[in-house]
Amino acid sequence: MTLSKSVLKNDRLALARLLTQVENDTPDGRAALAELFPHTGKAHLLGVTGAPGTGKSSLVNQLALHFRGEGKRVAILAVDPSSPFTGGAVLGDRVRMRDLAGDAGVFIRSMATRGSLGGLAQATAAMAQVFDAAGFDVVIIETVGAGQSEVDIARLAHTTIVVEAPGMGDDIQAIKAGILEIADVLVVNKADRPGVENTERALRSMLELAHPTRRVFLHHGRVETLHCNVSTGNVSTGNVSTGNVSTGNVSTGNVSTGNV
Repeated sequence: MTLSKSVLKNDRLALARLLTQVENDTPDGRAALAELFPHTGKAHLLGVTGAPGTGKSSLVNQLALHFRGEGKRVAILAVDPSSPFTGGAVLGDRVRMRDLAGDAGVFIRSMATRGSLGGLAQATAAMAQVFDAAGFDVVIIETVGAGQSEVDIARLAHTTIVVEAPGMGDDIQAIKAGILEIADVLVVNKADRPGVENTERALRSMLELAHPTRRVFLHHGRVETLHCNVSTGNVSTGNVSTGNVSTGNVSTGNVSTGNV
């Protein structure tokens, strides 16, 4: 039995092997992708991006728990940066996802950028396609710690979450940051820190700079503010399609998620 057929039968070991083949761009991996393509198009691709240290991995952990509570199978692609000198990578994002250990409905795969720019690796889209064909309902893609212009995730994900935190920049930085314009949901994390109101105000100002008939406003829609508590497991629901500004603290537990 081929790897692709085993993947369609929910063989986790075959899935892991095929992901390696696809990541390494082997002939067998490319052939398997072609076989799996007719089985894709059902999963929701959820991108999570933001600057280093904003709490992306902790948010992904809570999002996965939320989706698992709804009975959905969740795949996570965690992209970590490669060293520009040695080419090596510390695949450490999964350390923040210990709550998901042992859950047969969750599959976590770490991968290195291998020199690719834009926040993703070259094989990220293909590996997401494998998860889609394997029957996962939600594929969460966590980018590397991104700067102002790493926006490739917006071309891949159906819904893009951009995570911010207080103290990461002023109003001018918010205006300059092109990464904020790709967000369907803006999450202000670590809300116990001073300056969370200023951060939220800067994000709102950035969204309101565009005229209501122009692209940025049409992309984001109406902006709302949501509050909830993650550490206790209370995740409030927002409307992802309207482009929320959410405030919260993952480390103590406040964040908000959307209904995707």
